[in-house]
Amino acid sequence: MKNPERLDNKLNGEKIYSIFSYVVVIIFAFLFTFPLYWIITGTFKTKVEILATEPVWWPSEWVLTNIENLMSKRSAPLFDFTIPALKISAFGYVFKLGSAITITGPTVPAAIRWLVNTVFMSVTSMLLTCLTAAMAGYVLAKKRFWGKTLIFTLVVCAMALPKQVILIPLVREMSALNLYDTIWAVIFPIVGWPFGVFLLKQFAEGIPTEMVEACRIDGASEWRTFTDVMFPMIKPGVGACAIFTFINSWNDYFMQLIMLTSTKNLTISLGIATMQAENATDFGLLMAGSALASVPIIIVFLIFQKYFTKGITMGAVKG
Repeated sequence: MKNPERLDNKLNGEKIYSIFSYVVVIIFAFLFTFPLYWIITGTFKTKVEILATEPVWWPSEWVLTNIENLMSKRSAPLFDFTIPALKISAFGYVFKLGSAITITGPTVPAAIRWLVNTVFMSVTSMLLTCLTAAMAGYVLAKKRFWGKTLIFTLVVCAMALPKQVILIPLVREMSALNLYDTIWAVIFPIVGWPFGVFLLKQFAEGIPTEMVEACRIDGASEWRTFTDVMFPMIKPGVGACAIFTFINSWNDYFMQLIMLTSTKNLTISLGIATMQAENATDFGLLMAGSALASVPIIIVFLIFQKYFTKGITMGAVKG
């Protein structure tokens, strides 16, 4: 028979541990959410309250001045793209049929165009990176070929390579491809992200090899094996990779600063930075822009939260 006193001590210890855990979680939750609270409330504060010596925790008067400044200072077309003219080479000559066609959308506040640019950049980078990383991870985990170890070693080494080291070759490459000062100049360098390949390779290694061999015996093609068997089983890892890629692309201010120069092609972070005066900082405008930029990140996290959590927990036990 168990000792009642020892059992009571165990229950009391568990209760104390639970209370302590809740307190720690509440403290960390407050520390992480307070900046977001400060940005959102600061968006609706007057300039006097924002610059007050003592913090104003709650706006005494809710104003839309900061949002109006963000939306009214600059304007740009909502979208624009060019369909190049058709060129045909024959007998040593180049024949040009027709002329290039440029399609331009309605004029909107520049902040809306910048937000559209940033969302398009991040979503496209996320989709292309997840697709290429999933295929590369599958090949490195389940296929046998000469140089496999060397390739994976290079992928791991590339994870530790700062982007600044390859910045000049990237700029020259984008200029040679006529992609400089376009959104694609920021998207393509992210595709094939080494960490994404590493992450999804670890997930693919957890899939029994017998399943791949069974697909091969049944006559399934490599693409069918990947799409119908492997990809659904590594979906939690793909979800985690999607969130990491989206956030990494969204926050890559340095690459955006180097690759983008035209006002219509800027991202939301670059655009807000260009709206600041040389010797003064409009903190209200910054907070309004930050609040606008945080909305897509929150939506993406809420959509992929289940896969993100599952991916982190599963990735922790991969060897």
